[in-house]
Amino acid sequence: MRSTMTRLTLAMLLTASAASQSAAQGRPEMQPAGSPRPLPGLPRTHKPEPTTAAIDVRDLMTREYIIADDSMEGRDTGRRGGVKGTNYIAAELARLGLTPAGENGTFFQTVPFVIRSPDSTSTLNAGAQPFTIFTDFLVVPRIGIQVFLGGLPYGGSFRGTNVPTVWGGTIGGTLIDPAQAKGKVVVFRVAGGGSEQFWTKDDLTEYADARAVIVDIGADRLPPAVPMRRTSVLYNDTTIHSIAAIVATSRLVAQLFDGTTPPAPGTAGHDLSGHFGYNDHATEAPTRNVVGIIPGSDPALRGQYVAIGAHSDHVGFFPGGPVDHDSIRAFNAIARPRGADDRLPGNVTPEQWTRIRALIDTLHRAHGGPRLDSIMNGADDDGSGTVLALEIAEAFARARVKPKRSLLFVFHAAEEKGLYGAEYYGDHPTVPRDSIVAQINMDQMGRGGAEDAPPAGTNAMVLIGTRRLSTELGDLAESVNRRPEYGFKFDYSFDAPGDPSQGYCRSDHYMYARYGIPVLFFVSAVWYIDYHMVSDEPQYVDYPRLAKVGNYIKDVIADVAGLSHRPAIDKSKPDPNGVCRQ
Repeated sequence: MRSTMTRLTLAMLLTASAASQSAAQGRPEMQPAGSPRPLPGLPRTHKPEPTTAAIDVRDLMTREYIIADDSMEGRDTGRRGGVKGTNYIAAELARLGLTPAGENGTFFQTVPFVIRSPDSTSTLNAGAQPFTIFTDFLVVPRIGIQVFLGGLPYGGSFRGTNVPTVWGGTIGGTLIDPAQAKGKVVVFRVAGGGSEQFWTKDDLTEYADARAVIVDIGADRLPPAVPMRRTSVLYNDTTIHSIAAIVATSRLVAQLFDGTTPPAPGTAGHDLSGHFGYNDHATEAPTRNVVGIIPGSDPALRGQYVAIGAHSDHVGFFPGGPVDHDSIRAFNAIARPRGADDRLPGNVTPEQWTRIRALIDTLHRAHGGPRLDSIMNGADDDGSGTVLALEIAEAFARARVKPKRSLLFVFHAAEEKGLYGAEYYGDHPTVPRDSIVAQINMDQMGRGGAEDAPPAGTNAMVLIGTRRLSTELGDLAESVNRRPEYGFKFDYSFDAPGDPSQGYCRSDHYMYARYGIPVLFFVSAVWYIDYHMVSDEPQYVDYPRLAKVGNYIKDVIADVAGLSHRPAIDKSKPDPNGVCRQ
């Protein structure tokens, strides 16, 4: 699942030696002292066996240990590992006899991507004062249309001489009329200072006609760890108008307004000259969705599709270099239980460090010593959804009687980069878009046991978006769960309006829902200690639980595919180019 936070670039201290450092005081514990601790797990390797029509532990282990093996190199978008992952999926679909539904008679749909890095020559002049990139300002990349950054497609370039500027006001407070910003550089400040709210909560769509947007970071220096200096991957759709945006130091902003900030909204500042933007480079390998179809058995309904999706990508290699695998798990179990979805704790108590060191020693003894690790395998995120989709495809492909409607399996690329594979498929579907009656999305399906301490308990299943367009579709999911072999405790808390996790907006299903296609999004564990860590490996997946979940979702798909009518849409459809707000 796409993290709501930018991936940290600082090297982590979690080697066995670093874990013994003295700790700072004052941070409250994030888990009680008696909470579950990470177990050593299953063996690190597993001998593959031939898979069958059954969705069972044996098949799931075979597939998980393949898709999340170190040889897949973390399945990063636009890199060799991503190609290896999609090659495996396409080969499996071919072996199972699915119909290719990509491009040119293949299972692949190429998603156009570029690697986009900030232009290091970017410079600006505010009045007569020069300012430079990485010291005084940072360009804002595009990290997903409609999602994550409030919906604006940032990432554009600016070049101009003596462009007028205007104070736009305070985000979260009073803002100027968008007409006053047209053709100008509009400058904002965030309520409370800093730019954190800008990244997650702004809605500046109305200012798309401004020449550029500047947001004051509320400080005279940029933070020491600057995520925007890192190369970012961009979905290269030239039809989208990208807005030129930067965050800037208060020193630069004060120069524009003669030291008077914040002035009254609408106040004119000094003209701005210079340029900023990006340089684009080709990826080392293609980025591809994998698409296959099982045709329906009913001639009258065969032209309609139930889409089944998971994202095949993860995030490649750990950016800070090799770290001790067990130290990562031990630290997170005590001080960072949501993995990368928790900020790196600034103050860990001495008592916590004592527990962390003891747990590291226990895990090292179990594993025969430390193990350096640098590959973000993504076994749960989203190897688990990927293997469930493959298992479900095999179950239906080998069934004597096929569902009435056709089944459309789409393994999306680049979810971790901003839902780009699903976005591209939503914009360029390989079947008529209005023939898709529902989309079932699976992400992070292999965890949720006692080790992960899920909020709703170990028999919980998180459901998101299930009644946002179709009450009937959500009711169907409930009815299948009432069968005696299932009986999950459904957790809808992450689907609540305004929930800070923004689960409805942060996975691939939304790229279907924005076109009015009703969705069911299933998650077994919204967070866990290995989330976006080198420790997200097949040995920690709960395979009996994963098998039960897979059989349940297979039955849901069968019921949707067998309906005599399309799932009724009784809620308002969103604007496909609008802003996703949970």
